Amino acid sequence: MTPLVTQALDPTLTGFSPAELEQFRQQGYVIARRLAPSALVAEMRRVTTRHLAERIEPLELEAALGYPGAPPSRAAEGGDAIRRLRQAYDRAPVFRAWLGHEGLVARLRQLLGSTVLMPRAHHNCVMTKHPRYSSDSLWHQDIRYWRYSRAELVTAWLALGEEHAENGGLQLIPGSHRMEFAADSFDDALFFRSDLPRHQRLLAAARAVHLQPGDVLFFHCRLLHAATRNYRQEPKYAAVFTFRHPEDRPIPGSRSASLPDVSVCEAE
Repeated sequence: MTPLVTQALDPTLTGFSPAELEQFRQQGYVIARRLAPSALVAEMRRVTTRHLAERIEPLELEAALGYPGAPPSRAAEGGDAIRRLRQAYDRAPVFRAWLGHEGLVARLRQLLGSTVLMPRAHHNCVMTKHPRYSSDSLWHQDIRYWRYSRAELVTAWLALGEEHAENGGLQLIPGSHRMEFAADSFDDALFFRSDLPRHQRLLAAARAVHLQPGDVLFFHCRLLHAATRNYRQEPKYAAVFTFRHPEDRPIPGSRSASLPDVSVCEAE
């Protein structure tokens, strides 16, 4: 693996403040406002709209997952709606440039250590939510389908446009990454059960995240999160990558170990 960034960075200039790091530890998320340059965001949107229009593989369709609100099949109206563009890292240089952005790298080092790896197997995508044919993502932790020895990964969610509750922006339950849940807290698909009385107080503490273009939401892979479908007229896009410490290894034979990682930065 060839590192994208190897120069030393000063986290006091480009990283999280102590208060932001404490928020991440306690609440499981933190937002870096206007972290991505506007030119980079604009280029990502340009590439995204072209790849959606040309339907460049690999893709994930709303109908394939069958979440609430999604078209019931590919043959149904809206059945060809794209939920995400997979393998963003290999799609265009702009996505690789983002992974080498000084502000992003500095913050990842604060959260994960001097050496940071980006799994190709999870996220590594552009999330899309189209009007009419998008779906609801029910409450879940990302580790429901990831397999790592420590399960301490961090996701960086870069908004490529405005995100809020009405167009399918994320909702989070602060502090849920530090909680232990019984097996019956999740249904057969490993979504957090909203029907259980013991969960109501926790669900009532959910917060909707409002992001502007260039804002980056960093969140822990154990943090409970959800999102509704897009109720607005414009599509919503976000570039989403997940990162890990080298010792948080994928379990052999799992999907998490199916593709090689990218070295975002290495120890000096």
